[in-house]
Amino acid sequence: MKLPEGVHGDYGHYIWKKWMALFIIAACLFGGVVVSLSVGSSGIGPAEIVRALFGRGLQSSRTIIWNIRMPRIATAITVGMALAMAGCIMQNLLRNPLASASTLGITQGATFGAAVSIIYFQGGAQVAYAAANPVTFTNPYSVVLFAFIGGISTTILILLLARVIGVTPSVMILAGVAISAMFTGATALIQYFSDDVRIASVVYWTFGNLGRAGWSEILLILGVSVAAFFYFMYNRWNYNAMESGTSTAKSLGVNVNLLILAGMIIATLVSATAIAFVGTINFIGLIAPHIVRRFTGNDYRFLIPASALMGALVMLLSDICSRILFPPAVLPIGALTSFLGAPLFLYMIIKKGNIR
Repeated sequence: MKLPEGVHGDYGHYIWKKWMALFIIAACLFGGVVVSLSVGSSGIGPAEIVRALFGRGLQSSRTIIWNIRMPRIATAITVGMALAMAGCIMQNLLRNPLASASTLGITQGATFGAAVSIIYFQGGAQVAYAAANPVTFTNPYSVVLFAFIGGISTTILILLLARVIGVTPSVMILAGVAISAMFTGATALIQYFSDDVRIASVVYWTFGNLGRAGWSEILLILGVSVAAFFYFMYNRWNYNAMESGTSTAKSLGVNVNLLILAGMIIATLVSATAIAFVGTINFIGLIAPHIVRRFTGNDYRFLIPASALMGALVMLLSDICSRILFPPAVLPIGALTSFLGAPLFLYMIIKKGNIR
């Protein structure tokens, strides 16, 4: 590959390869958006899609594109970016390649919060049920609020426990595993004493659904993610120093304890915000950073944006699969990301012997 004029030497070639990796992932993401716009049971042709995007064509086509497909695509991209970026930072700060929102208990905490809202506060979308068992859910945003509180409380508990014993990565990982199990048990316990309708609502929430978020929710997730992205990029050299170990980072002048505390809080804020609006989404934050490490290495100047783009791409491809595998049914996105992510993660482990 010919280098641009003025770029010479090994370092220039190193940087050029990283930028090319970012460009290729972004191009694939754009291609995924194009494919996703054309996927659906309505049978809208490419020419009609283009006309609808520019506000022309049939009213039905414009409604489908702008009210159904575009919000779903935007949700997939923003949520995928948020979870992957948070997973990338968690893996660095905790020095553990398995760190992510789902493995640290953030997802389980959000699930518990959503279950509390649905079962005890009638949270959820308004639904009509049989007259023999009339239960109406009329407070949909309480689910979002309780799920967010549950997700963020997980990290608060982890940080408090780690603060008592000492803020070390191993302590935080073990605390996350324990709290994850606690929230899972608590969710099962409150479901045990609930009725069938509310149990079904909790289970449906855990499936994950990209259709729950509207444009206002998408903008909120995007705003939190962009703010977190700038914070993470500001600390990119600190994260590079952390790759050599906490002792080395301290010797280079990095305030390791503050970096871990602030980074974990912000990463959790991003993850909990995304999960609160769409439900349980597994494996995106875990596998996306490992995929791009093959192309960018552990240079966080490129790994952070590459992880965000790859998370968006994986999420979008999962959503496309959920809509085309058994049309016109739309498969639950949370189940599909787990089903597709687990074999890919196992393949990466078998291929390399490790994932770091």
